[in-house]
Amino acid sequence: MTLLERVLDRNRLIVLTGLAGACLLAWAWIVPMARDMYGPMSGPAAWMMTPVWDASHLALLFAMWTVMMTGMMLPSAAPTVLLYAAIVRHTQESIASARAYTFAAGYLVVWTMFAAGAVVIQRALTSQLILSPMMELSNRRASSAVLALAGLYQVTPFKHACLSVCRSPAAFVATHWRDGAAGALRMGIAHGLYCLGCCWALMLLLFAGGVMHLPTIAPLSVFVLVEKILPLGPHTLLFTWVTGIALIALGLWQLR
Repeated sequence: MTLLERVLDRNRLIVLTGLAGACLLAWAWIVPMARDMYGPMSGPAAWMMTPVWDASHLALLFAMWTVMMTGMMLPSAAPTVLLYAAIVRHTQESIASARAYTFAAGYLVVWTMFAAGAVVIQRALTSQLILSPMMELSNRRASSAVLALAGLYQVTPFKHACLSVCRSPAAFVATHWRDGAAGALRMGIAHGLYCLGCCWALMLLLFAGGVMHLPTIAPLSVFVLVEKILPLGPHTLLFTWVTGIALIALGLWQLR
């Protein structure tokens, strides 16, 4: 291996380590909190017990959603971030890692905004007694509606268009390239918006299964990763249709 190849591998490792570290830290907070929430609620999830929606409670709720979105969504963005870093390395090797992290930060800005919206939705559902203290939809019809919405969205052209961009890192980087640190941030935000367009309805399933319910969070995280990374090729559309129909069927089954 030449010196250049070793340097490129080292920089790639730096970026990959940073992304993996962020994801691991997110899950290191999510898992203990989720386990405590469905246990004694005397540890990391104790703050959820308060009936008062004051500023500190809202801030913790926002932090919870932000960390959860980071842990769930950042892995699926890794291929695009790594490809962007590899391109930057060819001309500006010394700042490639920093630019890649800026790109990732832009991506997370979008999901942080989604987290803020999720807090507003959660507050509204709780005030109407539609969401239980365990952060689950207490109404079968509401849960069925969320499942059906996610299923219907899976088969829409807009969903497929956004998913196609998320599944094509090279095409995205080529068509959205911007120079400089500001350009990296803008590209990250653009990629985050496509990802949001692809996955927002799936993330709403957290309300149906339980916002901090690990058996809901973990499969959703895996599903998003598979949907974006698995080499489905021409079968991508079939995959979204099958999963969409399955979600609609599950929603109808809940109404039995």
